[in-house]
Amino acid sequence: MALKAVHVSDLPNLVQVPDNAALALSGAVRFFKGVNEDDCDEMKCGCKLPNFVVMGHRGSGMNNMLQSSDHVKKSIRENSILSFNAAAKFPIDFIEFDVQVTKDGYPVIFHDVFILAEYKGAIFKKRVTDLTIAEFLSYGPQKEPGNVDKPLFRKTKDGRIFEWKVEKDDPLCTLQEVMDKVEHPVGFNIELKFDDQIVYTENELTRVLQAILQVVNKYAQDRPIIFSSFQPDAAQLIRKLQTLYPVFFLTNGGSQIYVDIRRNSLEEAIKVCLTGGLQGIVSEVRAIFINPGAVTRIKESKLSLVTYGQLNNVPKVVYMQHLMGVDGVIVDSVQEITEAISECFKPAKDSEEDGLFGEEKQMQVKTEPGTC
Repeated sequence: MALKAVHVSDLPNLVQVPDNAALALSGAVRFFKGVNEDDCDEMKCGCKLPNFVVMGHRGSGMNNMLQSSDHVKKSIRENSILSFNAAAKFPIDFIEFDVQVTKDGYPVIFHDVFILAEYKGAIFKKRVTDLTIAEFLSYGPQKEPGNVDKPLFRKTKDGRIFEWKVEKDDPLCTLQEVMDKVEHPVGFNIELKFDDQIVYTENELTRVLQAILQVVNKYAQDRPIIFSSFQPDAAQLIRKLQTLYPVFFLTNGGSQIYVDIRRNSLEEAIKVCLTGGLQGIVSEVRAIFINPGAVTRIKESKLSLVTYGQLNNVPKVVYMQHLMGVDGVIVDSVQEITEAISECFKPAKDSEEDGLFGEEKQMQVKTEPGTC
């Protein structure tokens, strides 16, 4: 069946779930245990995901809508151990989070390039990578009773600044703490975060990536790990530095144009993966609906495809992506998405353990009126 481009505004009402639908979430599937290059052509080997995968965005969801009344967007501080463990209670496979490295070499969990705080009534900003680990951890709620909190602030895309208030707060944390304190067996999608406005040398990238790899190699144990990055040089370099864990290239698929043309389309993303020996692409979800033919080209290239974006919080949009051949989704509304799909689908009796779809494992739809 040919796929046709659709307008993104039509997506939430577009999909009618068929009676024989076959979509389910897996809470315990082990996604990757490593990339074995001995079984494939080096620099051209993709990874076939054994299941439709659901990942929690920054744990239980991002906090970008601080000025909104949306409970989900403000309930738990994003990129925190509290948020990660809250997400891990639901049947998801991975938690996605952002890692940067402080100037003294410690990988920390934080999305924004700059950290905003208040001093003597004025808001100031500091680049995360210009802070020491002690300075970074001094912001936000403190672990030690005697330490004074430094309230965090956040700037919206339109330039407004809001105090970063959430209903359930938690201290900033390091990658090592996350490895130690987040529930097993949930996997980690570690986004390698870099500043879009900086041109990095290979030595600078190597320093950052080796600091991250040192922690992962020491503390990950048997936890499934994926590396991902919008920075094409970083994505390709971490593939050269290690071959145990799969690497995905992040792209918005052309919704924003960059000087580096490798970031401007799904076609360029495929090239980045094939030339660098990467295992897959993480695309903004609207890009695959605008250009559905790219999904076929990605799969023909033996690459896995995962998507992110606010539309992934709509269950029918998630289902449509499964029909298109997408391998997984990153979502903010972890509870809503997992509950919605769990209500609609249940495993067939006496099914095999080989997989989840088609001949690998059959799924049945709950057909009781009003259940989905």
